[in-house]
Amino acid sequence: MAEPTITVSRLGKAFKRYARIRHRLLEWLPGGGEHHELRWVLSDLNFSIQPGESVGLIGRNGAGKSTLLKLLTGTLIPTTGQAKICGRVAALLELGMGFHPEQSGFDNVLMAGQLQGMTRGEVMACMDDIVAFAEIGDALMQPVRVYSSGMMVRLAFATATAFRPDVLIVDEALAVGDAYFQHKCFKRIREFQQQGVTLLFVSHDPLAVKSLCSRALLIEGGKLVMDSNPAQVLDYYNALIALDEERAEQHEQHVKAHEDVPGGGIRSGTGEARIESVKLLRNGLETQQVFEGETLNLRINILICQELPELTVGILLRDRLGNEIFGTNTYHLGLSEQLSNAKAGSHYNLTFHIASLNLGVGSYSLTVAAHGADSHLSGNYDWWDQALTMEVGLGAGTPFTGVVRLPVSASIHQTLA
Repeated sequence: MAEPTITVSRLGKAFKRYARIRHRLLEWLPGGGEHHELRWVLSDLNFSIQPGESVGLIGRNGAGKSTLLKLLTGTLIPTTGQAKICGRVAALLELGMGFHPEQSGFDNVLMAGQLQGMTRGEVMACMDDIVAFAEIGDALMQPVRVYSSGMMVRLAFATATAFRPDVLIVDEALAVGDAYFQHKCFKRIREFQQQGVTLLFVSHDPLAVKSLCSRALLIEGGKLVMDSNPAQVLDYYNALIALDEERAEQHEQHVKAHEDVPGGGIRSGTGEARIESVKLLRNGLETQQVFEGETLNLRINILICQELPELTVGILLRDRLGNEIFGTNTYHLGLSEQLSNAKAGSHYNLTFHIASLNLGVGSYSLTVAAHGADSHLSGNYDWWDQALTMEVGLGAGTPFTGVVRLPVSASIHQTLA
């Protein structure tokens, strides 16, 4: 087996914290002793990433993601353990940081390229490609201080990815810029993936993580708490942020008790309401094989375990890659009043009617959730990932490509010469 491209072993990082400013000075003096306490940002991280693997790094703000990337790229020194990267690294952490505002874009590209280990000749050889990708034209020779933020980001990204790296690290860099530029960036990242580049991708965009990554790491409180496929890690992450600190321990125990639910999904929640069954009905009969364009019903049975002032039941459909295709819930469908003041011990049988299943041929999974108000962030009672899967076959309509059928028609008008 090939040597891992990224290896993190017992990695930890702590920063010194002083109660008084003078305590820092006392430590500098001979015989001054220690007057600080350590604040651990990361502790005992262990994982490896194989060559060509694409891994997403997920976690709340302040969880330690940026500190980990700084340790990986060598801008911080570990307190314990080590972080090792093999090969050439391109790190897109804060695009444009380090550009000198009084220097031209041209001079800044030369400087940034040489800081990445390229020679002046190598940078000059790909200058035309950098300018073409950044689309800044004659502004290349203008001082960077006159650039818009979008121009700065485009030029920085084009420079950082001018050469194929062995490892590409991206930290929320693609959250800025317009949609057109983001599409160009994702296209280049996918080209690198096809060439075998190892990708470490940090983002709060679940669709981007699922689309680009085959694996995800969840950092919580400076520790690695989950290492699995992106769909499972994102579901667990969503459940974490939906709970307050008082319910965190209860939630963790609940998740561990339901990790091995049928279909491989994760089940989590506080348990105040419980999804007892989920059925897909075609012509009144339970099924997993359906066909495009058909009328279907989703039958969901909910048990109320504790009295709830409000209850919302939602569904979320995903394709085989974990991309979210469609979601809705009883709140948005105007059924909140019928589910308010739910009594403990009562049952609710809900049916979601699908008048026409306008999905392309393929495999899909259904997530079902019981929560408060309009989203699971208002109280996650029971979240059942991959409650069922279904196979969609070719329907009777005209063939189409993609995930969803749109009501498209065409007309032709000929003008005689």
